[in-house]
Amino acid sequence: MTVRVRSFAVIENEFNASIGRIGYATMVTVDAKGRPRTRVLIPVWENVDGRPLGWLATYRTPVKAAHIAGNPHTNFSYWMPGNDSVAVDTVAEWVDDLDVKRHVWDLYRRTSPPGAGYDLGDFWRSPADPKLHVLRLDTWRVQVIRGMDLRSRIWQATDKA
Repeated sequence: MTVRVRSFAVIENEFNASIGRIGYATMVTVDAKGRPRTRVLIPVWENVDGRPLGWLATYRTPVKAAHIAGNPHTNFSYWMPGNDSVAVDTVAEWVDDLDVKRHVWDLYRRTSPPGAGYDLGDFWRSPADPKLHVLRLDTWRVQVIRGMDLRSRIWQATDKA
């Protein structure tokens, strides 16, 4: 059974609990020929003006950069045994601003939600490290599915699609 909700707040606690337990997400991008590519990563999320906003600290690999340049729509899929899952549809954009990188560095340290982040210092020297790249993930749809009954709730931004 799928229920559509008007406000992200209705599913926010389930969203945070699920991704906090699961941690790792499968990120999907597509190449110039429309073929999907997946990779397992750990984005962090925050609520900005009542909407989920994601951030991904990552390496700007040639494949990832080409895919996002060709089609910035990405999907992040979380799943765990028992069929708890979350699907997050976003539009990704590279952000090079140092203040944003500092904000993302702090978000990962604080973990958003608890359990989903990590210390970026394990991979990069500081927010100013030239090898650290950040993707802003503007979320336009979230689906939370809970348990074996496959109860599904979907939030979708009214201004995105």
